[in-house]
Amino acid sequence: MTPREIVALLDRVATIDGRIDRQLNDASSAERVVTRWTTALADVPATLPAGSWDVGRVVRNYYERRGGDNSAQYHPVEPYDILTAWARHRDALMQRHTDPTPAADPDDVPAFLTEMRTTRTAVATGRAAPIEYRALTSGPHPAIEARLRAIGSCIPSPARAELARYRPVRAVREAAVAAGQPDPLNVRCDWCQAPEGRPCRSRRVRPDGSVRSNARRATPHPSRVELATAQHGGEAAA
Repeated sequence: MTPREIVALLDRVATIDGRIDRQLNDASSAERVVTRWTTALADVPATLPAGSWDVGRVVRNYYERRGGDNSAQYHPVEPYDILTAWARHRDALMQRHTDPTPAADPDDVPAFLTEMRTTRTAVATGRAAPIEYRALTSGPHPAIEARLRAIGSCIPSPARAELARYRPVRAVREAAVAAGQPDPLNVRCDWCQAPEGRPCRSRRVRPDGSVRSNARRATPHPSRVELATAQHGGEAAA
């Protein structure tokens, strides 16, 4: 804020709080007050576009929140009260801001970082509005929806085939469903006690009965497949 803006603000505050008015009665005292406020609020804007920030409204809110208090129970508004309100507003601005790609050459690291810092500083000091990404509100593009319906998945078949060796359990499940068979992982395994959605495990037991290993199986236990098939058949008959 500029000294002129500070004087206008203090004049407005003085109409609300007589204690500020008394500080401005003496010329030398008023000069000290204006200098102190100007120094403290040099990086705080008086207003921002679209009315998102107005320091005059901040001051009024300060006194309205204390409207029911005795005047001796709180201090007259000070620069740090405005700084606190501005810090909250600035944090909200920065949370909405998404760094646009600088126009500088990415290989020119100093220029790239300088442009990014300049943009962030402009937003943080209220000299520029935050740049936000537009949210998707209407769902996928019709062409994308049509393609998904055609291929049945967002992962193309060649890519899914390449992924199969890295996801053996999922590959077995997808193959069963593609063949019209029930997904065995939809039921609990009575053999190894694996819960629904989790793969079966092969337990190796020592002679004393303790478990030596508990490795995950790529294929479910036969009893689990039979149980899933039986349940699937019962649902189909119903």
